[in-house]
Amino acid sequence: MTLVDYFKSAKEFVEYSAGQTIFEEGKTGDLMFAVKEGLVEIIHDGHVLETVEAGHFFGEMALVDSMPRSAGAVAKTDCKIVAVDKKRFLFLVQETPTFALQVMHTMAERLRKMNQLL
Repeated sequence: MTLVDYFKSAKEFVEYSAGQTIFEEGKTGDLMFAVKEGLVEIIHDGHVLETVEAGHFFGEMALVDSMPRSAGAVAKTDCKIVAVDKKRFLFLVQETPTFALQVMHTMAERLRKMNQLL
């Protein structure tokens, strides 16, 4: 099962218009997000770090380390976004170990990209 499978049938989602802020860098976060439809840009200090596509997630660090957001997120296109709170996140991690592995894989991939930029 891929990440898209966890969220593609989600009935609860929020729609964002292109250019709308999903969350701001430096703010406290208690949700991660999965892109059901559309594209989301992850922005740090005015630079686009990544464009997240449908079937992928962002904002997971807020649930892992409870620190302020290290980057912001803005809808690049009109989007449908599934919010995942800590309770649902922990349920997915406990009940579906592959979900936890996919989150760790994505975090490691993003860290490696940042290391290459340095």
